Amino acid sequence: MNAEEISRTANHSRYVPGQRAGHYESFFLRANHRSRPLAFWIRYTVFHPATPGRETIGELWAVYFEGEQLRNVAVKREVPIGSCSFARDSFSVAIEDARLGPGVASGEADSSGHRIGWSLAITGDQPPLFLLPLPLYEAALPKAKSLVALPMATFRGNLVVDGQTVDIDDWVGSQNHNWGQRHTDHYAWGQVAGFDSHPHSFLEIGTARLRIGPVWTPLLTPLVLRHDGREHALNGTMHLLRARASFRYFDWTFVARGADVRVEGRISAPRESFAGLTYFNPPGGSKHCLNSKLASCMVYLSLRGQPTQTMSTDSRAAFEILTDDRNHGVPILV
Repeated sequence: MNAEEISRTANHSRYVPGQRAGHYESFFLRANHRSRPLAFWIRYTVFHPATPGRETIGELWAVYFEGEQLRNVAVKREVPIGSCSFARDSFSVAIEDARLGPGVASGEADSSGHRIGWSLAITGDQPPLFLLPLPLYEAALPKAKSLVALPMATFRGNLVVDGQTVDIDDWVGSQNHNWGQRHTDHYAWGQVAGFDSHPHSFLEIGTARLRIGPVWTPLLTPLVLRHDGREHALNGTMHLLRARASFRYFDWTFVARGADVRVEGRISAPRESFAGLTYFNPPGGSKHCLNSKLASCMVYLSLRGQPTQTMSTDSRAAFEILTDDRNHGVPILV
């Protein structure tokens, strides 16, 4: 499958109803206020367990990050798969009355005494961004795939968070798609959709390690940076061998290199900016996702023969950690 075909089908579902292999698949939206520490994350998911006896379900998630009051509100709604639709030949997702498709997202979920509803218009014209090399999207490995179907998306509309309306007036973020037979064993994921200093630049990065039996792989760090009309895709085999990264609670540093480019950076956030979420894993069990959309990020871009450029944002970076550890200290909200 070539780049044009993969781009055309970037938002087509990979879930086959009744398939034997376990499967998870998420279409998610995230965006930040242009100047205030406010953000949202909305996720439409199909979860198909490999474990016999467990039912396939649709999941509807939403988190509102209110950095000015240090308050995160998270909700999740589970729906029988018979009341859901994930189209394989178009971009069309439905979880009961919640909808996601070209240019529009709507829905509502409530849990643990909280309720979030949304009605959003989505615009943007950037082509999809692929965190992995294109051939890997059709390969057996890795088991988990991730792409940005619409980078630098603009959102308009509103959220209603516990009865309070939040106007979404040209918030900027992205629409994303990921899927696989199992969640990556341990990872950090980051994204910046417009730096404070460079509002048209976009960063997508992951640092992950896999467990093969009792053995852990080294950390692997694919990175793609769109800046000043160029895409720096540091995600090939040689890039991964040369990259260096380290993450902990709640700080992440990384360096990626190409033939004529070097990208160094740091993403961090205070513990209270994270919402703890429980992700079911298709093979069985669950993982904790520590999710913030209010992280800071500093990036240094060095191109051969040019001065180093510095890009930064105080609170517009996405930062997630997926872990089996239960000693992270982040409250699990849903």
